[in-house]
Formats: sequence, C-alpha cells, structure tokens
Amino acid sequence: MNTSLFTFLSMLFFTGLVAAISWSFTRKAKDVGAHGYFMASGGLNGWFIAGSMMLTNLSIDQLVGLNGDSYAHNLSSMAWEATAAVSTIALALFFLPRYLRGGFSTLPEFIEKRYDVTTRRVVSGLMVATYTLVLNPASLYLGAITFNQIFDLQTILGWSYPATISLLIVSTGVIGAAYAVLGGLRAVAVSDTINGIGLLVVVILIPIIGLWTLGHGDVLSGAQTIMHDTPEKLNAIGGPQDKVPFGALFTGMIFANLFYWCTNQAIVQKSMAAKNLAEGQKGVLLSGCLKLLVPLAMLMPGVIAWHLFRDQPLANSDLAYPALVSALMPWWMKGFFVAVIFGTVMSHFNAIINGTATLLTYDFYKTLRPLADDEALVRFGKRVSILAALLSLVVAPLLMYAPEGIYAVLRRFTGFFNMPIIAIMLFGFFNARGGAFPAKLVLGLHAVCYAVFVLGLKIDVRLGISFIHVMGIMFAIEMLILIALRKRFARAQPYVAVASSRLMDLTPWRHAASFSYMLVAALVSIYLTFSPLGVASATGPSSWYAPLMASVWVLALVAANISRRRWRLRENAAKHTLTNCEVHS
Repeated sequence: MNTSLFTFLSMLFFTGLVAAISWSFTRKAKDVGAHGYFMASGGLNGWFIAGSMMLTNLSIDQLVGLNGDSYAHNLSSMAWEATAAVSTIALALFFLPRYLRGGFSTLPEFIEKRYDVTTRRVVSGLMVATYTLVLNPASLYLGAITFNQIFDLQTILGWSYPATISLLIVSTGVIGAAYAVLGGLRAVAVSDTINGIGLLVVVILIPIIGLWTLGHGDVLSGAQTIMHDTPEKLNAIGGPQDKVPFGALFTGMIFANLFYWCTNQAIVQKSMAAKNLAEGQKGVLLSGCLKLLVPLAMLMPGVIAWHLFRDQPLANSDLAYPALVSALMPWWMKGFFVAVIFGTVMSHFNAIINGTATLLTYDFYKTLRPLADDEALVRFGKRVSILAALLSLVVAPLLMYAPEGIYAVLRRFTGFFNMPIIAIMLFGFFNARGGAFPAKLVLGLHAVCYAVFVLGLKIDVRLGISFIHVMGIMFAIEMLILIALRKRFARAQPYVAVASSRLMDLTPWRHAASFSYMLVAALVSIYLTFSPLGVASATGPSSWYAPLMASVWVLALVAANISRRRWRLRENAAKHTLTNCEVHS
C-alpha cells in the first residue's frame, strides 16, 4: 500500500508538472479565434510538430499491442511502425507542400475542392466515426489495463474487473478531454512534446532493465541469451503464418501507412499548423526518424517478457508489457513511468478529440453556416469535443471482450475506410478531370465489400492470405474504377489548385531530401539486422550482412550528396536571378 501510494503521488506530481508547463506555454501564445484554437494560429515549430505527431501516433495501443504480438510471435509486426518512415517522407516532400499552399484546415477541404461537398462530408464522417468508436476507445481501454496491472487497483478496491477498468477509463478520458476542450491544438502539441520526451526515456529504459535482469546484471549477457536461445523471435521478416507477412509491406501496408500519415486528420493537422513549410518538413521527418526506434522500444520488451515468464505463461498476450513493467520497474520510478503512460494515453485521446472537433466544425458546421463567426466555431468545437469524448468513454469498456489482440482488431477495423480515402486523394492529385461520382462509388463500394468479405466472411482466413493483401487488392481495384470512369463522369472544368490567401513561407527545408535518403537507409538496415541474414539466425549474422549494409549506406550517402549539390545549384540560380532583377530595376 505504501509503494502504491508513493507511485500514485509521484504520478500526480509529474502529471501536474506537465500541465503547468503546458499552461505556461499556451498562456504566452496569442491564439485568437477559430484558427488559433484549432490550428494553433499556424505557429508550431518542427520540435512541437514532431513531438505531437509522435504522441498522437505512439499511443498505449502500440506499447501494449506490439509487445503482445512479439511476446506471442516475433518482430514481424514492427512493419506497421518502422515502415511509416517512408510515409513521413511522402508527407514531407509531396503532400505537405500542397496542403500548406492551399491553406487547408482539414483534409476533406481538399476533397470538396477536388470533388464536391458530399464527398467531403462522407470522408469526414468516416474519420469521425473511426476516431470516436475505435481509436479513442482502444487507447483508453489499454491504458486502463496497464494502470490496473501496475497499481493492482482491482485488489485494493475489491471491485470486479469490468468495474475497475471502467473507472480507470472514465478518469483518464475526463482529464484528457479537458486538455483538448480548454486548451486547443497548442495545448495538445505542447503537452504531447513534453510527454514525448518522457516516453522516449521510458521506452528505451524498459528493454535495458529487461536485458539487465535476463542477463543477471549484465545487459550484453541478456542480449546474447535472446539471440542464442530463440533467435527466431528476433525475425522481422514475417512468413505466411505471421500476422504481417513480409510481402504485405509492398501491397496493402504501403497504402495503409500513406493514409495514416498523409491523409489522417489527427496526424496531419499538426503539420498543417506549421509556421512555414521548412518547419513542417523538419517536424514530419524527425517523427519518421523516431519511428525507427520501434524495434527496440515497442517490441523488444515483449520478447524479454516471453523469456522471463515462459515458465508461467500469461493468460493474455496483451498483458506482456504491463506485467514486465510491474515486475521490473523499481518502485521509486513507477510514478514517473505511470505519469508518462498516463500522458501518452491522454495525449492520444486529446489529439483525436481535437481532430474530431476540427472535422465536425469545418466540414459540417461551417459549411452549413458559412456566416458563423470565430466565437461560434470555437463554441461548437468545444461542445462536439465533449460529446465525442463521452461516446468514446461509453464504447471503451466493451473492448475488454475483444476475442483477439487489440492491436490486430485496430488494424483490421481501420481497413474499413483507409484504402478508398487514400485512393481518391492520390487520384485527385494526379488527375484533374475525374468527377465526384466515381469517388463516392468507391467509398460506398469499399465499405460494403470490406464489411461483408473481410469483417463478415473473413475471406482472408478462408483463402489463407493476410488481410493486408486484401486491402492492397481492394486499393488496386478502386484505382482501376476511378481511372475507368474518369472520362464518363468528368468535371466540367479541370481542377486547378488555388493558392491560399494566407501568407506563409513555402520555401522547403534544404536538407529534406538528403535526410529522407538517410531515413530509407536506416529502415533497410533495421530489416537487415532483424532478419535471418542478421541476428535472427542461430549461427549469427551471415557473410552477406556486412557487404549489404555497407552498400545501403554508400548508396544513401551518394544520393544525399547529389541532392545537396542540386539544392546549392538552385539556390545560386535563384540568387543570380534576383541580382539581375535588382540591376534592371
């Protein structure tokens, strides 16, 4: 009881400290009106963008779900996270410049300009439903089971498991919603960044403590134990029997990650609030760099838990991470850990709430009441934030009855709408004539087919293929439909992107391309390391490992050098043109 009390009090201290710092930052900022509340007045720098994007993404469902997968299987599920680095490159170099040039506050704004208002509302409604009924409830539920495991609150209170989990869900949700409702996007971004620093410390510290325990006081000995005893658990190259076969990286996963990182309002809203394009690109690419820590931080604890608890297997793989923390974390650090996890749950929750309110305010309320002033927009945004939070609180306890790991459930349900949205977005960027009817047809057809064949009949199980491949097949079919109907249902006038009247520096970050090459090289290196050519082999790294690794980095360095030279040439040409203009004037 004394230890639990100390943990609880220290958690309150660290949580209060984050709140105080966030209040200090937001108090000094001059966020006025709807643009200030929903978009932080377009004033976020790269650090805040990276921190907020990461905390919106790296919620408790990754910590619990990914470690549960590695506990039960191997590292193949890291593909969902590590390969996101490629999607952050796409956001930084392709999508973000177009979003900022158009001055959009929501992604469906582009869809209305490119297609029509009905398509915009359908896409926005799908996002809102998923945020409220799936993503936020999952984050609250997984946070609750983690807190219960650490504090053993069920025993202390003497309540039933459902009642205890429901209490924790409501407590976390109420505090998280307060950030989003009272503070707006800037408060969310600041608290996310502070919590992100704490999360990095924790997620790196846990596997180190785990290896130290496994090696009886020697981290290297613990690592050798894993590599020698069960090297197959370190394999990130998933086979047909794994949840993420390696081939799925090149089918549905590419487009699932493109949707999540490039068209998902809750994620992209942070980069759209950048003070300029360069800061936005810095923040996005930095978040991609942080995603490459996933194999160490988000899956290795699950492998360690399997070794520590294999004599007494856990009842549920989703308990692997909470059980490991409860067993290994020193009592005097548990308060800090719980504060970080609490902040992670809260950050994800309030970011989703803020994104939901932005979508409902701009895509529904403002389009129906175009003359509404800023005060009315903010008031409506706060009201729908509260409603969205309450609905998530009602749904979250129901997830304790999910028949499979929660991470798999999340990924399966996001496939309900991600493929058609990324399909119509890409088609809209690359084709100026296709009309609105094919886009609406694809959205409706995908929802029906996915519900019937994937969620209902589970065709992936019947055919013995991953549902990720099914998503890739559906994406290809939907793109073919859009292309086939582009002339039959063409726009009267081709779509022309119109620059926003909002003043913003759209000069790219000079190191964006070279940094992107380094990210790709680091991603390939991680996959080489955690493969049968690397540490996932009983005989150790293959003779091919070192030459392949060297080749990857040589190519990346050459490409980065060429990119820097091209930038300097363009920069010198621009200066020369400016000088000539000054002379003539």
